[in-house]
Order: sequence, then C-alpha cells, then structure tokens
Amino acid sequence: MHEMGTLRRKKGFSSLLLPFFFVVIFSGKFIAVSGLNYTKYRQVGSLRLARIQRHLEKINKPAVLTIESPDGDIIDCVHKRKQPAIDHPLLRNHKIQRVPPERPKMRMIMKEDVVRDNNSSEGLRSAWQTWHQNGQRCPKGTVPIRRSTPNDVLRAKSLYDFGKKQSRSMPLARRTNAPDVVSGNGHEHAIAYTGTSQEVYGARATINVWDPSIEVVNEFSLSQIWVLSGSFDGSDLNSIEAGWQVSPELYGDSRPRLFTYWTTDSYQATGCYNLLCAGFVQTNSRIAIGAAISPVSSFGSNQYDITILIWKDPKLGNWWMGFGDDTLVGYWPAELFTHLAEHASMVEWGGEVVNSRANGEHTSTQMGSGHFAEDGFGKASYFRNLEIVDSDNSLSSAQDISTLAENNNCYNIKSSYNNEWGTHFYYGGPGNNPQCS
Repeated sequence: MHEMGTLRRKKGFSSLLLPFFFVVIFSGKFIAVSGLNYTKYRQVGSLRLARIQRHLEKINKPAVLTIESPDGDIIDCVHKRKQPAIDHPLLRNHKIQRVPPERPKMRMIMKEDVVRDNNSSEGLRSAWQTWHQNGQRCPKGTVPIRRSTPNDVLRAKSLYDFGKKQSRSMPLARRTNAPDVVSGNGHEHAIAYTGTSQEVYGARATINVWDPSIEVVNEFSLSQIWVLSGSFDGSDLNSIEAGWQVSPELYGDSRPRLFTYWTTDSYQATGCYNLLCAGFVQTNSRIAIGAAISPVSSFGSNQYDITILIWKDPKLGNWWMGFGDDTLVGYWPAELFTHLAEHASMVEWGGEVVNSRANGEHTSTQMGSGHFAEDGFGKASYFRNLEIVDSDNSLSSAQDISTLAENNNCYNIKSSYNNEWGTHFYYGGPGNNPQCS
C-alpha cells in the first residue's frame, strides 16, 4: 500500500517531494502527479482557467457534507437529485430508480471469508476504499462524489479530453468476431471474451487488485469488465465498463481506483469516466467512484480482490452496477444507449495499458501485478468466477471464452477452469523487457 502523497520511483523518473504537493521531473519537464499547482509551472491563461472553473461547477455539485480522505481526496456528499447525471439532455424526464432492480439469480456456492489456492498459504480478502478509513460516511439520501480540481483538468490534453478515453481505431487484420481491442494507437490488452452470437444481459467477475507502476504520466493500466454491443468497425459501438485502474493523468497519483466508463459512439464524443459528465446515476452512499481501493495485493503475500457485477434490470431496462457481494452502486439509464438499450452482444474481461513509447521503446508500464500469467497465484494477477447474465436474469459460468493478447512478450493471459474459481485466468506482464522492446 502506498504511503500518502508518494509515488514509486520508476524507470526514467527522478522525484522531489515538496510540502503540499509532489513534483515528478521527466525529460526536463515538470509533470503533475498529485495536487501539483500547474499555474506555478506553466502559463495558464485566465480565460482558460475560467472555462475550467465553469466546467467544474457542472460536475462538482454543492455538498451536504465534505469528507477528507487519508489519501488527500476530497469526497463531497451530494444530494441524489443534484448529482451530475441529471444534467444529461437524454435524462431530462428521467426519474431516479428508487425500487432496487431484480438481482440475477445466483448459483449456490458455499463461501468462506478466506478462499485457499493450492499454491498459496495466504487467503483472499475483499478490498474496500481508502476514504472509509477515517470512519466517516455520507448521510442517507446523498451520494459520495470525488471532487475534481483545476489541476485534474490541466493534466488532460484539453478540457474536451478531460475524463475521456482516447478514440479507439480498429486494427487492420483481425477476425470478424474479434473484440474491440487496439494495438495501433498504443492501447494493448490481455483479455478473455465471449462470442458475438449470443444475447447477453450482464457479466460478473472477481478481480485481483494490484498497484502496477506507470512509466509516463499520460499512460494508464486498468483491469475491467466491458459489456458491449454495436459495430466494432464503425462509430456506433456501445460500451459499459467497470473495474480498477491506475491513471496518474486522471487522478494525480499512482493508486488503484474503482472506475466506471460508458460510450455510445466508439469513444468519440459521448460518455466519460466515473461521474465526470452527466450519465451514470449513483444511488449508493458508501461507494465513491474514482476513489482509491485499499488494501492492495502484495507479491507472494495477501491477495485482495473486488467483485463487480453489471446487469440489465429486466423491468426498467437500466444497466446496474454491483460492488462486492450485495452493494448496489448505481446505474446507467437505458435512455443513454442505442444498441445496449436491448442487450449486449459481447463481454470482455481483462487488462489494458497505454503504450506511448515515450522513450522510443515499449513502455515499462505494468499490467496487473507486472508479472506474466504463468507465475500463478500470489504473483500474477487474476480474474476469477467469470459469469454472464442470460435472458431470464440468471448467472452462469462463462463458457467457451477466447483469449487475446497483442504481444505475449509484453503481456499475456492464460485461462482455466476449476470448481472453486469457475472460469478464470491469470494475466499481465512487465511491459518492456529484453523480449519486448
């Protein structure tokens, strides 16, 4: 686990810890990593700052209560009816869903607090969130929202790009049923995925949580579920996503954080991370999307994971997100989507990194734990109990999955099945190494 306000020393970085903010020097330039006041290190015009402030006023809603997290985050407890989601033009007539959705029917599993692996003397434990450590909670009727700052926006390429994934172009050569993965624009993956011939109404998995190192501030490493529908080679792809990620550009530090994402046009103009635009409707007062996850796994020691469930409410059609065993976080309203208004056609599970080749060679940004799949439990990161939701709102183990990694010398994936973990896989890697350059 990170000490507050620190970042692991990485290849190509030299760091200087100063009071109240952290500066990283890379190639002679100052780069913000947490809390850095950008106005002290580059010219930011007053008109630009004014535009940024107006944008932040749209997403930083008035708080009933403000909580300062031990990691420096500010969590605003905002009334449910005043959260950013309600500002979306497609949701002007949307009424926040008050009746909990019908949960997918679970198969019977005998669960214990600790799950053992044949190769491990340590158990698995559930991770939670850092801001809970001070004992404070948001009041009933409010939702916790991580406050965004001008420095968060200034780390992005532009105000327009803040909170958005880069547009994903399709590789030239791939099978017609291959998933939405990209190698040409610097995104690399190690994923498992379903076929495209079935109707899917949700997905679930338990994801091992690590803190992979990031080489360059505008790169990220994430582990997530994708629920997809639409054209993979067009501009109408619908995607709902959730998992954990490390993104110094988006969050200003190197901590793994719970995140969500959505798009209805292949990452071009619609959608965003977390609550950084109108869209996702949060209903839970205990989970802050974008907040740090704690504790995290250690090599050869304790392993921590989170369980994420995404599914379509069979009655109202909204896509809900569950965290842990029984916590409802919120939902993506059906009105946001085109293809996903009906059902999904594919699910993906796995890791993604950005390889910017900043030094003219493959990035050393890690995926998962930073170790290859064959290193196994306690060393390599995993997804376990991969499940899909079918048309009668039932969960079943994902069958006949395929796997894909663009460059197995950089990051790889190995899937398997057993009675305890069901369909599962190990994945990840270190990035740059003698076989990956």
